Amino acid sequence: MGKFFTPVCHECPSRNTPLMGCCQAEELDFISANKVSHRFQKGQHIFQEGGPALGLHCVQQGKIKITKVSGDGKEQIIRLAKGGDMLGFRSVLAGPHYSTSAVALDDCVVCFIPRADFYRLWQSNLQFSTSLMHMMARALGEAELQMLHLAYKPVRERLAGALLLLQRTFRQPGDAGPFSTSISREDLAALVGTAKETATRLMSEFKEAGIVATRGSQVTILKPDKLNQLASLYD
Repeated sequence: MGKFFTPVCHECPSRNTPLMGCCQAEELDFISANKVSHRFQKGQHIFQEGGPALGLHCVQQGKIKITKVSGDGKEQIIRLAKGGDMLGFRSVLAGPHYSTSAVALDDCVVCFIPRADFYRLWQSNLQFSTSLMHMMARALGEAELQMLHLAYKPVRERLAGALLLLQRTFRQPGDAGPFSTSISREDLAALVGTAKETATRLMSEFKEAGIVATRGSQVTILKPDKLNQLASLYD
């Protein structure tokens, strides 16, 4: 995979987010001196549900799924993450264990900030703590909306919404062409909250209608407006 270079906090995508954007130069220097950077391959866990919440995870690059296992043992994808996103902040603040798992969807670089260092920053920087509360409130609102969609929206409409979520999350800035990404049918089903067979059948229908194009795990969105119409039918 080539030589690994530890990311520099001042040049990280997280530096431009509302949370890390609150940090002063000396605080970034402190984080840089204490963080640990890791490279994860596709399918590897960054952290696991039920494990000790030892710190905050900053995504430097790559695509990640945040999952939770239901009572019947099925995996549900509750969030997607990319470079610049923070992971595990709610568990670090709320309890001793991670309430979700984070798994690499492709090769990723993630930096780990120990819990004690995160708390030091949280307690000393009012802007940082305020931004963190806003982030948690937004995450709660998104979780509530997803619960409503799972309860009331048919699977076809949820699949359309999931494809749009992939586009919103992973589209590169300035990319004007059709959005394309790689996602397994298992992961797509876990994102929608349905069986793999159902997701596969509906994707075939979307393909026949010219809404998407597929090649193996590669999905290309051809008609985002049509997906938006489907996703909004029950709003």
